[in-house]
Amino acid sequence: MMRCWLAAAVWMLLVVLPVDTYAQRAVTTPWLARVTWVSDGDSLWVRSEKSGQRVRLRLQGIDAPELCQVSGTQARQALLAKVSGQRVRVSVQARDTYGRAVARVVRVRDGADVARAMVREGWAWADRFRKQPVQYEREEARARAAKRGLFARSRPERPVDFRRRHGPCR
Repeated sequence: MMRCWLAAAVWMLLVVLPVDTYAQRAVTTPWLARVTWVSDGDSLWVRSEKSGQRVRLRLQGIDAPELCQVSGTQARQALLAKVSGQRVRVSVQARDTYGRAVARVVRVRDGADVARAMVREGWAWADRFRKQPVQYEREEARARAAKRGLFARSRPERPVDFRRRHGPCR
């Protein structure tokens, strides 16, 4: 009986009540971090100023081209120019299927919403995440009309369609 209780307690601690880290909470109070790496046009790594923990993030509300896709490296470069080494305010909203924290990221120095800027400049599409309303729809429409960024091409392929046809980049 004691062994069963002990096993249940350990299971609760390890599985049901995960370690309370910024990336594991579904929705967090905004916290400050510094951007340490940009993976692609909608994914980055930050280091929490408070805990020093590195956290992998996906920008909420957008989908940028894959690195191996047309405009993928340009989208990464655009995000890199916006946030590399910058202090940001992170608000985690959910987790995606790849384990990344899906977050709203705002640059501290000027209050710029990083995802909004990526769509406004034409380096990402406004995207749905788990049936939430589409954010940045107006920004995408304006970028398309002005033929900015990836929308300068006649028929840019959405990343979701690219992944469906080719699989993930290697």
